[in-house]
Amino acid sequence: MHIRGDHAELVVGGRLDVRSAADARTVLHAAVDDGVGDLLLDLSELDSWDATGLGVIMGAHRRAGRRGRRLVLRDVPPQMQRLLVATRLHRILAIEGGIGVDTLPRV
Repeated sequence: MHIRGDHAELVVGGRLDVRSAADARTVLHAAVDDGVGDLLLDLSELDSWDATGLGVIMGAHRRAGRRGRRLVLRDVPPQMQRLLVATRLHRILAIEGGIGVDTLPRV
């Protein structure tokens, strides 16, 4: 897993899972704490995430809300879009452009 960027925009790549969760949490919380306005998470380079990784995203979302910020997801890969829809988290998280539920490929 790698994260690059600053307090306004981060690109997350690789695998966001139980092994990388602690490092990702540290970086995301620092970005939330150090900035103002929306924090954009570009997920275009993300290969996969597990429940722990999704928990890290939700934790950053809650932390941002407590600080008057909004966590916005960009370029969510289709397989992760399906997970967000299945868990109904697409209704809670801000997703740039939204998720076209009807356009998601079936697996």
